[in-house]
Amino acid sequence: MLLKETLRKLAEIQSSEVNALDQGTRRDLLDTIDMASPLAVIISGIRRCGKSTLLKQIMKKNGRFNYFNFEDERALNFEVSDFDRLDDVFSEMNPGASDYFFDEIQNVPGWERFIRRKLDEGNKFFITGSNSSLMSKELGTKLTGRHLTYRLFPMSYMEALKLTGETVSLDSFNKYFKTGGFPGYIRHDNDMLLQQVFDDVVIKDIVVRYGLKDPILVKNLAIYLMTNAGKEFSYNGLKKSFDVGAASTVSDFISYFEDSYLLFTIPKFSYSYKQQLMNPKKAYAIDHGLARVNSVSFSEDQGRILENIVFLQLRRQYSTIYYFRGKNECDFIVKDNSGKLQALQVCYKLDEDTLRREMKGLKEAMEATGLKKGTIITLDQEDKFDDVVIIPAWKWLSEY
Repeated sequence: MLLKETLRKLAEIQSSEVNALDQGTRRDLLDTIDMASPLAVIISGIRRCGKSTLLKQIMKKNGRFNYFNFEDERALNFEVSDFDRLDDVFSEMNPGASDYFFDEIQNVPGWERFIRRKLDEGNKFFITGSNSSLMSKELGTKLTGRHLTYRLFPMSYMEALKLTGETVSLDSFNKYFKTGGFPGYIRHDNDMLLQQVFDDVVIKDIVVRYGLKDPILVKNLAIYLMTNAGKEFSYNGLKKSFDVGAASTVSDFISYFEDSYLLFTIPKFSYSYKQQLMNPKKAYAIDHGLARVNSVSFSEDQGRILENIVFLQLRRQYSTIYYFRGKNECDFIVKDNSGKLQALQVCYKLDEDTLRREMKGLKEAMEATGLKKGTIITLDQEDKFDDVVIIPAWKWLSEY
């Protein structure tokens, strides 16, 4: 519980600080956010990916607003009952301002009650949060359909170029290939930053939140999945490999990883939803830089890093992504909102043998899905066959 005077001082200090801060590199997600919607806008994503910066960029577009950062250590004792006092402070500081910007609001248990009431009064909310309590499946009950969730990823290749001031080229892509997309890491290149992000997500967002008893197991499983991008796995296989009591426990852990945006999983392509659930899955890390810094083995596997980069760009654009396996394998089949499919293969470097293998998998996937064209993405090779385009990743990312 905090005094009104304390809240006033905090709000004034934070408002001054946020107005003085650089707006940072403009994020692509800014153009997709519905500013006019009467629903609360939730910006969710992994820690340190730039949510607070994006929130500031939205503020700049809106003009007058009320702002409060609940991660400020001076607000540690903030309780849900303090919202009304904070609202009185806002009314005195910014008379008539009806747009609220709340950073890391998940730190206040019961926050949704205040939001619901103020939404009913016609106010607008923009909210950020890292914790899985702000994931959509929980918001469905807390805000009863009164929200739009936008998921922010670490920076794409093109966003990273805005930050560094570089141009599209193999050289700049090779730098991104190493750093990944966390803005702080791109700026400072300090491995400890990404090690801390990983530890915070595993311990604070997963182990503590879900009351798990073996943090070492959770951490090892997360590292294994993040650093084996593109490899098939099954719950039973992981149960045996990690000596876990039940496959359902492994399934729960992986759902926690996904809810915390540490990684994504994709199913094997099938027109049968039941088969999709039964078949092995593949996992990809939220950021290849994060996976590289936290595992020696991943940093040495350039093909897997490139595949992870391509996956992330696809995931920014599409919600439906599969891998294909028949007699041969194709890395990705994606489906857009209209149902249109694409088949894509990723290969770090092509020679005659790898070209033959990649073509077999791609052609088999094209035949199974009725596609007439396919794409192979490489590091820096470009070519074209009758129905297959080979394109360097840096060029594909710049055009996508």
